[in-house]
Amino acid sequence: MSSNNSALEKSGLAIFDLDHTLITGDSDYAWGEYLVETGIVDAETYRKANDQFYHDYLDGTLDIHRYLEFALQPLTQHPLEQLHQWREDFVERKILPLITAKSLELLSAHREQGHYLLIITATNRFVTEPIARHLGVDDLIATDPEQLEGRYTGKVAGIPSFQDGKVARLEQWLADHHQTYSESWFYSDSHNDIPLLERVEHPYAVNPDPTLEKVAAARGWPVISLHD
Repeated sequence: MSSNNSALEKSGLAIFDLDHTLITGDSDYAWGEYLVETGIVDAETYRKANDQFYHDYLDGTLDIHRYLEFALQPLTQHPLEQLHQWREDFVERKILPLITAKSLELLSAHREQGHYLLIITATNRFVTEPIARHLGVDDLIATDPEQLEGRYTGKVAGIPSFQDGKVARLEQWLADHHQTYSESWFYSDSHNDIPLLERVEHPYAVNPDPTLEKVAAARGWPVISLHD
């Protein structure tokens, strides 16, 4: 997985949300559950906050900056080597069971057509990078945690890729790769991604939430399921 000019050689751009789209759960929430279950964080305090932020996301009321301050804090408290060991275990135990055959088939279909495969997700890069690598996509746009002298600071580097931030991050990516929205697909489950779905040539609602389902029906966007 790399960000390079190979995008110029592809015949189209297939963009995918990650959580509840290519996987059947939420990787950010699952990471929080993993931290609780393994005793890395205080169970009662962390789970209560994690649950509330997750419901805020589903409701469309999430304060992304408050959430990231919470979500990135555990990364500041441990060395990278230990964090990577936990992450490897997390992906094996929590994420691989969430990947369906239909998701892999969709990725394969776009790959066989010569399309460039790009995941864009609000979840931070620490959590999502190994998932994107496992799925075999060409590149990943995620919320980037800031690092300083080999440790996470708990802050965000750049714009979080959430709601309109996804559009801003993607448009910067397109500019960097001399690409446009021409011959582009985007697959998402969430009403939070309507700003980006409106911009691509081929928007798809994947197991959509109720708000996105209504918008997709009104605009004639295809609705598909990637659940087995």
